[in-house]
Amino acid sequence: MPAAALHPRASRPRSWWGWGYADARLDDAECAALGALLPGTLARPLPIPRVADLTIGRPAVTPPPSLAHLVTAEPRPRAAHAMGKAYRDVIRALRGRPGRIPDLVAHPAGDQDVADLLDWAGEHDVAVIPFGGGSSVVGGVEYRGGTHRAVLSLDLTAMDRVLEIDTASRSARIQAGALGPALEGQLRPHGLTLRHFPQSFEFSTLGGWLATRAGGHYATVHTHIDDFAQSLRVVTPAAAGTSWRLPASGAGPSPDRLFLGSEGALGVITEAWMRLQERPRHRASASVAFADLHRALDAVRAVAQSDLAPANCRLLDAGEARLSGASHDGSAVLVLGFESATAPVDDRLAVAVDLARAHGGRGGASPADGDAPADAAVGAWRSAFLRMPYLRDGLARMGAVVETFETAATWDTLPALIDAVRTEVGAAAEQTTGHPATINCRLTHVYPDGAAPYFTVAVAGRPGDEVAIWDEIKAAATDVLHRHRATITHHHAVGRDHRSGYDRQRPEPFALALHAVKNALDPQGILNPGVLLD
Repeated sequence: MPAAALHPRASRPRSWWGWGYADARLDDAECAALGALLPGTLARPLPIPRVADLTIGRPAVTPPPSLAHLVTAEPRPRAAHAMGKAYRDVIRALRGRPGRIPDLVAHPAGDQDVADLLDWAGEHDVAVIPFGGGSSVVGGVEYRGGTHRAVLSLDLTAMDRVLEIDTASRSARIQAGALGPALEGQLRPHGLTLRHFPQSFEFSTLGGWLATRAGGHYATVHTHIDDFAQSLRVVTPAAAGTSWRLPASGAGPSPDRLFLGSEGALGVITEAWMRLQERPRHRASASVAFADLHRALDAVRAVAQSDLAPANCRLLDAGEARLSGASHDGSAVLVLGFESATAPVDDRLAVAVDLARAHGGRGGASPADGDAPADAAVGAWRSAFLRMPYLRDGLARMGAVVETFETAATWDTLPALIDAVRTEVGAAAEQTTGHPATINCRLTHVYPDGAAPYFTVAVAGRPGDEVAIWDEIKAAATDVLHRHRATITHHHAVGRDHRSGYDRQRPEPFALALHAVKNALDPQGILNPGVLLD
């Protein structure tokens, strides 16, 4: 059935240079207070950058009259589409060095608009960068180091409707430009949800999630957007196509798998049929503290290898727990959560807590014990999780180098990997800056055969050299991951920042095939040049 409910466009202004909403950033006093916690930072915060202070030239190309209504050359949208939201992007904006600013920003209203824009771009040597919601943290939405005549940022957020809902199959056809809140807002009246909640949920799109194979809300089972994708429609410079909508198929290599994770380098995802769920009615959560991180890892492995399938199974090391307010006594904290649309989940939570206690955990009051299903540590972690990117921007204004990287590895290598990152990346950061570094870790997603650790690095930088410092630290981290055969990224995508690690990770026959596909679908080489392939 068609989804008739309309929704208002978001009117709250977003920051063009940093994370999230412009009015949610830290003020100068809050930035200074944060900086005081990290020795060696600036005495006062860097000023908020202004678009008026950037050098934004005239566009190198002019679209034809038939496309002019889709395109803008105004300075502010061009500046806002020049970069993503990684630390490198934020500090470059603060220093007035945003890199190549796109000549034009396009807002197509439908598939034909996308096809017409790609045709024009191919004829005039214009690079096309699919932008999604612009929340990339790996250099995935910027133009870097190419030789194209001009750059067009392709913003699909005007294509944001739930077009059709199949209640019998519990799925929906959704335009790729739908931001998380708009998508869920249109599903809510039907009692349904996609329930894919990455940290960037408010500021990222369905198409962006699919193109980057984004990780979401669930710590187990349905960890990636792949698990919810039923069918994709993709427009490429060569042709457009839609895969069949099926519950499963064994008919050769999956056509959807070709475009999931392709990051706009092979085609533009314009809509998708997505598997939905009933909205959960039963929830329960608890936290368990550990004095020893390695025993906590054993506990998480026991939960992951059970059939309990928690929605949330986040392990915070002592530093991460302290930073989020989940613990103040040096303990690591395991945050557990269960949910269901059909039946109470208290018993499953109680079993998971018992497993954690059997591996040295303490606390973990659950409903089976007669206590509330959620405790203070769980609430503290949730609040900190949503606020963390704003804190990062505040520290960036103080000249600090603050960034994250994530990976995944099998259980047999995980403890050594975490120890190596702490030791070697911490040493590289201190050697590069002359200041002691903080390295925190949490597990974001867990599997029967391994887990995804997520690391945060914080260290005082040198004024003006922050990007170079982070690049050196990132190179050291990439080497550690490669040596331990851990993936270069579990859910942040490859972009341009992870290219060296991705090139080393993928098998050569697959690289040859990917080059051939790129040449076939994008013969002029205009789609997101430098992502995945040269």
